[in-house]
Amino acid sequence: MKKTLLLIVSCFWFASAQSQVLISLLFGDKLNSPFLEFGLEGGANFSTISNQETSGTNVGFNLGFYFDFKSKKNPAWMLNTGVIVKSPMGAKGIPLYSLNNEDLDNTFAGGSIDREIRYFNVPILIKYQFKNNIYLKAGPQLGLLAKAFDKFTKEVNDEDVIYKNNIRDKIHVIDAGIAIGTGYHMNVGNGLNVTVQYYYGLVPLMKGDSGSKQYNRSLYLTAGIPIGKGKAAKKRAEKETLENRVILPEEEQ
Repeated sequence: MKKTLLLIVSCFWFASAQSQVLISLLFGDKLNSPFLEFGLEGGANFSTISNQETSGTNVGFNLGFYFDFKSKKNPAWMLNTGVIVKSPMGAKGIPLYSLNNEDLDNTFAGGSIDREIRYFNVPILIKYQFKNNIYLKAGPQLGLLAKAFDKFTKEVNDEDVIYKNNIRDKIHVIDAGIAIGTGYHMNVGNGLNVTVQYYYGLVPLMKGDSGSKQYNRSLYLTAGIPIGKGKAAKKRAEKETLENRVILPEEEQ
């Protein structure tokens, strides 16, 4: 029953996130206002797993959408949230382990393993933007597990042999931690946001850890583009022009 419920929630969350990205592209101008900025963001993230012997950092690409809810009393303060729909984490070069299959163990003896864990992440951050357009933000980030697998790789006769071992049932479904970041909001064009953000996981990664607990760590380099912001501003300007228009006497006749 528990697994069924988690599957339903995962499917709903995934479908909702995908549909919201599509809707946002079509109706982005209606989501932007003087106190709300909506846009799409994406970039690269560099992930590791604490207390895990690794030989390298897992490099992935992230994609999602964001909202900046600005305070009406002081627009410099805002709530930054959204959904990172694609957000792979993990680590490269984790120690080899047995697959409990003699043929597979023999095939990949002396090979390598890269661990990839994919989440739908939701940051809920307090953001402050200075007058020079540099901003700081910090707060919690929640993640819902989508996929998790170890990719076994070994070169055989000049070709890579690959096997993906599904480890989703060994990973906690919910991840949570603290995210902190800084960036710059450009005034030219659509108002591009360039952000450097670090995620520090606080929930143990693996189920039933008996030794040193492992946690997700990830550095994000992203660019965010407001969707429909210019169109929304043009509509507001046209509306204000109509509302402030002076009707001349001859126009009334």
